Amino acid sequence: MTSTEKALAWNEKAENRSYSLYHNPLLRANASLEDGEVRVNVEGPLSILPGIRSAMGLIDGQIPAHADEKLYLSTWFPPIPSRAFDRLAQSQLKAQVGIRTPDQVTISITEECPNRCIHCALPDSGRKLRLLPETVIDIIGQILDLGTTLVIFDGGEPALYRELPELVEAVDERAISTLFTSGAGFTASLARRLKRAGLYAVNVSLDSPIPEEHDAMRGRHGVFNDAMNAVEASIQAGLLVDIYVVLRRENMRHLLEFHSLAKEKGAHELTFFEVAATGRWSDKERISLTKEDHRHLESFVASAGPPRIFSVPEAYRLFGCFAGESWMHITPAGEVYPCACLPEICGSIYQEPIRKIWRRMGRLPYGGSKTCPVRKY
Repeated sequence: MTSTEKALAWNEKAENRSYSLYHNPLLRANASLEDGEVRVNVEGPLSILPGIRSAMGLIDGQIPAHADEKLYLSTWFPPIPSRAFDRLAQSQLKAQVGIRTPDQVTISITEECPNRCIHCALPDSGRKLRLLPETVIDIIGQILDLGTTLVIFDGGEPALYRELPELVEAVDERAISTLFTSGAGFTASLARRLKRAGLYAVNVSLDSPIPEEHDAMRGRHGVFNDAMNAVEASIQAGLLVDIYVVLRRENMRHLLEFHSLAKEKGAHELTFFEVAATGRWSDKERISLTKEDHRHLESFVASAGPPRIFSVPEAYRLFGCFAGESWMHITPAGEVYPCACLPEICGSIYQEPIRKIWRRMGRLPYGGSKTCPVRKY
């Protein structure tokens, strides 16, 4: 039985289950599976709030990443039930009254990387920057205390960071941890160690379903094979797998091929993100998707079957910009940005507590904006 067939079988076993999303006097929401899709029933006084309705709308009718005794809506959300999901649900309720929580924090732990991606959001400074393990563990403690429920380890190439399993272990049950990788240095042995340490999911970056095109974007021969090996190793280790695609005008023609490849490899999710003019492409013009591209993407996502597709442009349309609102990014230099694509230094972890920096981010104008400050159309 293939990985995809196993996933479908697990989903069938979960058809009769009910999963509690929220449960309090003001809001009660339950999810169930019907014909492989999530159906949400919402009741209570808060159910009429636009933010709650948008959040439920993002879930209702969607294909889950996985389902068994727990419901895995996405590789981007904690499983249900779990303490981490309960914390996320509470932060969403707080957001309705203007209380911000850094639900998602990306930590770029190292600049080290064998690739030379032409679109890298974090070009190598040449200083071989690297956050020390004890520094990252301290960061994790601070952001968990702030309410973070998703800790993302990024780079550079984080698979080359020797102490990575120790960092994963530092993320307790209050949150889930995930890893972005190009596949370089990501071995089957590392996948098993990360699973034992508590890693939730692996995001494998892909620029093209055609090996030669992908390798050209990444500046190194063989990196496509590295990515596919990382997908296989992660699935074999029991990790959730997301194939993460940064869409630009040139690879929009490959939507079907990306989805077919994700299905063939047994990935649990396929994420589409829209390219931003940042990092090595900060001076690029007219690289963001056109209105026609967005319509094509929306139509494709609506009609696609398993595996689940998470469209970041769709989430952006529903909720607006997450920068400094529910997302925060920390660089290998210890600088704190509102998001990984927006290199606006809001403070340094070496100079003040992250809580203070996060509080100051509340004055930024990006939160909820429907226009990304770094996208150039």
